[in-house]
Amino acid sequence: MDPAPPPMDYIAGSGGIFRDCAVHDFDVLRWIAGKEAVEVYATGSVQGDPLFTEYGDVDTAAIVVRFDSGTLGVVSAARYNGRGYDCRLEVHGFDDTVVAGWDQGVPVRNVDPGLGDSGGFPTGRPHHFFMDRFTEAFRAELSGFVNVVEGGPIQGATVADAVEVAWIAEAATESLRRGTPVGIKEVRQ
Repeated sequence: MDPAPPPMDYIAGSGGIFRDCAVHDFDVLRWIAGKEAVEVYATGSVQGDPLFTEYGDVDTAAIVVRFDSGTLGVVSAARYNGRGYDCRLEVHGFDDTVVAGWDQGVPVRNVDPGLGDSGGFPTGRPHHFFMDRFTEAFRAELSGFVNVVEGGPIQGATVADAVEVAWIAEAATESLRRGTPVGIKEVRQ
């Protein structure tokens, strides 16, 4: 979730919120699930600048991804989060629930009595920009890329992984347009 959307001339050519923003979440979901997506349901609305509508886009979205194992992934995406740049993950399972991204800079305001602004979690300055939040990750990614260019092995995601994630984004875009779930097989045709 971005603190504010990029300029509208960027939005016009971005491919939409699913291809531009949520695609990263789709990538993580697929990696965490270790399965292939089979169906996507997406919904969204425009709560801010009406130009999103003119570009066939939304600024607020919710997406459910169903995997071939029956596992469900839920993604929320928004172009407006006045508190800062938010990116976190929760995984709920039979044996445990785990979270990532809940550091002291998570851009949320805790309103539980006695925990909120009076010194409870989170206590850090909220993350404001994705480049600030993921500086070390970008450095590691660039280093890995240079290693491959120099003849080293490809580690992590492959081109095939990126293509699969693009199909999820395509299905989400089509689902938003139709207002119904869309199978990955449908968009591959």
